[in-house]
Amino acid sequence: MEYLRAITTIEGVDCDKEFSHLYKKNSMTHISILVPKGQYSIVNIGGAFQILNWASDMFFNQTRQKLFEVELVGVEKPSNDQEGFYTISPQKTIEQVKQTDLVIIPAVHGEFEQVAEMNKDLMDWVLAQHRNGAEVAGLCIGAFLLAHAGLLDGRECSTHWGSAEMLQNAYPKTKVVAENIVVESDGIYTCGGAYAFTNLLVYLIEKYGGRELSVLTAKSYMIDIDKGSQSPFTIFVGQKSHKDALVLDVQESIEKDYDSAISVDSLAANHATTRRTLERRFRKATGNSIIEYLQRVRMEGAKRKLESGNTNVHEAMYSVGYNDAKAFREVFKKYVGITPVEYSNKYRNLKTA
Repeated sequence: MEYLRAITTIEGVDCDKEFSHLYKKNSMTHISILVPKGQYSIVNIGGAFQILNWASDMFFNQTRQKLFEVELVGVEKPSNDQEGFYTISPQKTIEQVKQTDLVIIPAVHGEFEQVAEMNKDLMDWVLAQHRNGAEVAGLCIGAFLLAHAGLLDGRECSTHWGSAEMLQNAYPKTKVVAENIVVESDGIYTCGGAYAFTNLLVYLIEKYGGRELSVLTAKSYMIDIDKGSQSPFTIFVGQKSHKDALVLDVQESIEKDYDSAISVDSLAANHATTRRTLERRFRKATGNSIIEYLQRVRMEGAKRKLESGNTNVHEAMYSVGYNDAKAFREVFKKYVGITPVEYSNKYRNLKTA
């Protein structure tokens, strides 16, 4: 409790004053953090439990009212990780929780249809809770369970950037916007990969407890509260899960000669097809136009150059086929989310810089 009192003066914030408008809050939000079957993310579960309880304790310290009641909920007690690495003992089973306000689903690794099948009882409970008014949050690839249950039909969502294409292809009724760290759609929350779940937690804390509490939580746990995009962390590897041989050949041509002057007309001619046919098939197979694909491949090459620490921005620009600094900067920021200079400062190899 002394620690909580100490940080009430963080950077001169008078928390007694800042929290005063929340004193009249007379309801507590019940949060169920699920412990699924399979190889679940213990970091998602433990991190969410710790951070949300910390925020609730902080809120109570200032208002004498509890913000959250956070419980670990599973199908059975205890719940073993499928690989046998760890065991979590949920405080309650789904049969014991008749009503909750917010359900948090952690990432569960493995083949998604198998994961969904082994967690069918759990997701049936989630659907029942959602119909009863509960909000639902899927952390990282926990979005796959939401999609399989139909909760993402017609909704925008995010997930780990490395799984975005798979999620979109497996569940075409969803609209995956993987560049976003946090996506909210009618009480359904999703977030980017790995530790991006902390940004979603801060977002939820702000929604339920106010901006001041979310800022204090972010400062305490050193979470970048303004981080809104996972684009700077994305590694573009090309959408190649389709079976269009022509498009695969064109993708290989682009990736091999991306630093050269490539035109759509030349690609079509070299692959014995018309421009219109090639563009149509390419977009259908990859979700990108040919120009967009070329730009993304070039920006990935530029990122690698900038990361090395041996290449400045202009050298990186020329190395991927650009001569116009303004055009290069605009395209880079479009796909990476930050400027080439910002990216270089963030990721360059300091040993060689």
